[in-house]
Amino acid sequence: MININELRFDEKGLIPAIVVDSVTKKVLTLAYMNKESLEISMEKGLTCFWSRSRNELWLKGETSGNYQHIVSITADCDNDALVVVVDKEGPACHKGTDSCFENTLWESEERNEFSLQSLMTLIEGRKSDKKEGSYTTYLFEKGIDKILKKVGEECTEVIIAAKDNDKKETIYEVADLAYHVMVMMIEMGISLEDIHNELASRHVIDKKVKQEKMTK
Repeated sequence: MININELRFDEKGLIPAIVVDSVTKKVLTLAYMNKESLEISMEKGLTCFWSRSRNELWLKGETSGNYQHIVSITADCDNDALVVVVDKEGPACHKGTDSCFENTLWESEERNEFSLQSLMTLIEGRKSDKKEGSYTTYLFEKGIDKILKKVGEECTEVIIAAKDNDKKETIYEVADLAYHVMVMMIEMGISLEDIHNELASRHVIDKKVKQEKMTK
């Protein structure tokens, strides 16, 4: 752990803060903090920046309600830049988008990054913009009963593969199950963030139970 006084603010007393979503790991925005806004951020557990255009403190979400709850703040090796990991409420960008970084300039076809969130976005696109011949679109057109039937079938396939102690086949079937569960989630309006928050709440409960056992 370092001390705030070890940070290197620039000649204007500012330090860049890269804000990252704790669930998707997506970069949400690049903002600036001064010592006061950083102290407020650490005290409240909410991102507070210094607005260079308005020349004033800016508590993210104070007017929009789109607060960013801080998970961690980490300085780089030179102590002159910060990464702020957050759990966000609502869009991060003032334009209403999930992230300020939405305009792709270039990307490699060979090294295109995969993430569960990108897969969710692709699946969601197959529902909103139906593509002829797409299996995902077919599932959405058939509705929840068909989707649930496939989830059930894939559950069985996972059990059979695991029972046979076939690791490769089990990985394959778990991937199939995960895909169909994600289709179900999109159909029901459930996000990865919803699942993350549910699991996080169980982790807190489990931690409390362990602590209680240790004190007995």
